[in-house]
Amino acid sequence: MIAHLEGKLVEKNPTDVIIDCNGVGYHLHISLHTFSQIPDQENLKLYTHLQVREDSHTLYGFSTKVERELFRLLISVSGIGASIARAMLSSLDPDQIKEGIASGNVALIQSIKGIGAKTAQRVIIDLKDKVLKIYGIEELSVSQSNTHKDEALSALEVLGFNKKQAEKAIDKIVVNQPDAPVEVIIKEALKNL
Repeated sequence: MIAHLEGKLVEKNPTDVIIDCNGVGYHLHISLHTFSQIPDQENLKLYTHLQVREDSHTLYGFSTKVERELFRLLISVSGIGASIARAMLSSLDPDQIKEGIASGNVALIQSIKGIGAKTAQRVIIDLKDKVLKIYGIEELSVSQSNTHKDEALSALEVLGFNKKQAEKAIDKIVVNQPDAPVEVIIKEALKNL
């Protein structure tokens, strides 16, 4: 219904903004990712999603169409409401979420507050094919980096490191260097453990 809003930025908070469009102030809920993308200038354009319920009409604002599309995909999953989808986009940037879903990385999705193991698995099962198709992510490269990640995690466990701590360290490395070989992942992880 409302595709985007463009106007004067009146108020900016980490969770919401108010945009004045020709004398009408629109209150939009935003993610931390969008907050970090919004410049502190007067004119602002945000892509929007309008959620209509019996008791409210709520506008959500996004800095890019990609983030808005990902939000819409997330709320299409059973058990994921607008507030959890917004929390997901606040915890991780859209690219990390897309790669996590495409690679089947349950631990990454589950690391978001409010997402349990079953919900993380449901998100991956419901959205993996859509994410691969819409964003053109190559499954081969994703599964290869996932295999490297699993091998590195296994090696660190054998060396006596805590699985959760090792997983966090490896996730950070894989996000920054998706094509890194197993040896590089292990060496970088050892520096952070």
